[in-house]
Amino acid sequence: MKRAAFAAIASTSIMFSAALAGASEFINILTGGTSGVYYPLGVALSKIYGEKIEGARTQVQATKASVENLNLLQQGRGEIAFALGDSVKLAWEGNADAGFKAPLDKLRGIAAIYPNYIQIMSSKESGIKTIADFKGKSLSVGAPKSGTELNARAILAAAGMSYDDLAKTEYLPFAESVELMKNRQLDATLQSAGLGVSSFKDLATSVDVQMVAVPEEIAGKLGAPYIAATVPAGTYQGQDADVPTVAVVNFLVTHSDVSDETAYQMTKQLFENLPEMEAAHKAAAQIKLENALKGMPVPLHPGAERYYKEKGLL
Repeated sequence: MKRAAFAAIASTSIMFSAALAGASEFINILTGGTSGVYYPLGVALSKIYGEKIEGARTQVQATKASVENLNLLQQGRGEIAFALGDSVKLAWEGNADAGFKAPLDKLRGIAAIYPNYIQIMSSKESGIKTIADFKGKSLSVGAPKSGTELNARAILAAAGMSYDDLAKTEYLPFAESVELMKNRQLDATLQSAGLGVSSFKDLATSVDVQMVAVPEEIAGKLGAPYIAATVPAGTYQGQDADVPTVAVVNFLVTHSDVSDETAYQMTKQLFENLPEMEAAHKAAAQIKLENALKGMPVPLHPGAERYYKEKGLL
């Protein structure tokens, strides 16, 4: 009798352990380089999800950002990722030149978040003040086939230029680009990020720099998902005037194999904990529920869709 009772208890214990294991949800958050904006926001999301989603175990992965993130999602090697809108659109279409060998058909949308501003900083001694001044100069355009690099190509093309017009093209992440500029080995760097990106703050306090304007007509030539934007005066040390540029909206993206409940919770907890996101980086102040569906380049995940229906957006 005792043996039977023990067996029953052991069986119940195993079933309970299995249920607990099944309830555990692993959420790998794909971000970007540690000196960009995606990474601190990913760390904030990780904390929110770990605390607010029952059974969730979270991890933040630093990556080369948009293009790598989207390819990793397609492979099921992440549950949610930050990515630029133009990269998401090209991934869905399967644009090989942009780094997508075939259409990434598993991608599903969570939310439009904040705009990335295409910010270009040159050293004062380089004499670069306009895009035309890049001819014969050296420019870092971000990691190869990253979202930033796709932006750089598009902007130069809209200005009637290409990498061939440059003396040297460096394909480096944000922090490495800044180090080269500090050492006078690079004339300028183009970075696609939220306002107040730490790499530019660091650079502006280390050397005399100039913010390079991207004229409004270039935004018009580029078209959606690019929009005309402004880097407000005082965003970086020594920047005493507004600087025109272009911006492109960032998205949080997941994939079709993520459960509806997890996608629902990832969407809900994002919007219900925005103060924590803003504390991690001020770019998050521009994340608004009313803008969450604007320009979504891929189908919504059913879990996210459920949340937006509850909120009356669908």
